[in-house]
Amino acid sequence: MAGHIQDRWFKTETSSEGKTVRIKSDRHGSGLRYRARYIGPDGTEKSKSFPDGQKRLAEKWLSGIEADMTRGQYIDPRAGRLTVRQHAERWLASLTMDPSTFVSTETRIRLHALPHLGSRSLDSLRPIHIREWLRKLDDGGLAPAYQRVIFANLSAMLAAAVDDRLIPHNPCRSSSVKAPKPEPRRIKPWRPERVLAVRSALPERYRATVDLAGGCGMRQGEVLGLAVDDVDFVEGVVHVVRQVKLIAGRQVFALPKGGKTRTIPLPGSVARALEAHIVQYPPAAITLPWRTVDGSPVAAPVLFRNAEGRAVHRIAFNEKAWRPALDRADVPRGRENGMHALRHFYASVLLDAGESIKALSEYLGHHDPGFTLRTYTHLMPSSEKRTREAVNRAFEGGPDSDDGPTTAQGV
Repeated sequence: MAGHIQDRWFKTETSSEGKTVRIKSDRHGSGLRYRARYIGPDGTEKSKSFPDGQKRLAEKWLSGIEADMTRGQYIDPRAGRLTVRQHAERWLASLTMDPSTFVSTETRIRLHALPHLGSRSLDSLRPIHIREWLRKLDDGGLAPAYQRVIFANLSAMLAAAVDDRLIPHNPCRSSSVKAPKPEPRRIKPWRPERVLAVRSALPERYRATVDLAGGCGMRQGEVLGLAVDDVDFVEGVVHVVRQVKLIAGRQVFALPKGGKTRTIPLPGSVARALEAHIVQYPPAAITLPWRTVDGSPVAAPVLFRNAEGRAVHRIAFNEKAWRPALDRADVPRGRENGMHALRHFYASVLLDAGESIKALSEYLGHHDPGFTLRTYTHLMPSSEKRTREAVNRAFEGGPDSDDGPTTAQGV
């Protein structure tokens, strides 16, 4: 057995006759009687005390410690005394991720996890505490999809505590804890008439943003970060290599979402709209820090600038240009009618034309064609429609005769 059990109510002494005798100690009858002691992997002594009558339990505990050290699963009992807040600070400081993702993660942990769980020690966290916390999130009126992201951040933080041998289990992964489920959202793409109405309602300097978002499937930040050098009018392609991002409200240039650059076909209609835009609003270099607010400055001759000649700020664009355009076009405001709706329009047009999910996923810059399929599967033409169209194409231009597949053949 690792270590030994100390009985603090008795001590051994050597009598005058040279015999070892067991006598009561000064602590006899008070306090916890048994102290289980062992040397941890770090070379320091650890201990845990047990009351009178629980020597067998102390021995069992020591045996468990020995087994954990043998299996390489030992956790220092004192490690879990860190509070959730203390662990959160260390965990956040150790993260290496996209700066804007870090800001969002830190904000969600600080605003939604720590106020309820921050003062608890890690080793005291139980599934019931996570379930109670999830109920508070739901009662707070947060959208289910946002609750799910907050839950995922907390679970990742506690998974790191398991990996760091601070706690043995992640309470977020208990079978009794259910991650919030986002409400099923069936995307209803805009009709072409709505796209054109919103385009016409935008200030003239921003109208071509609709052509890029709706005709090339680009994200808003990618549109605002597009430089004239990224558009190849000869080859008919757009190279998406940067975006304008906001980090704590400040603009930076960065790679597209997921660090994934891509090349998109440039339709002729979009090319003509861009050529007209360039003539009226010649591109000019905009300088922003790269990736972080204190990153190296990078200049790019972007296609879209605000009236003051500076980079277009996404929040200002949405508030002063996009939403007023929705009002003028008689389109309801709301999350489903943000500029992202133009990407859904693009996806619906390509799927209706028979484009493959794999190609659409590449054009949209998704990390996984499976995600594209799950998002847009209801927009794909039905098998009945594809069958009718395939047969119609096969018989188009055939001989003008009464004989055909629907005419009974005489025998």
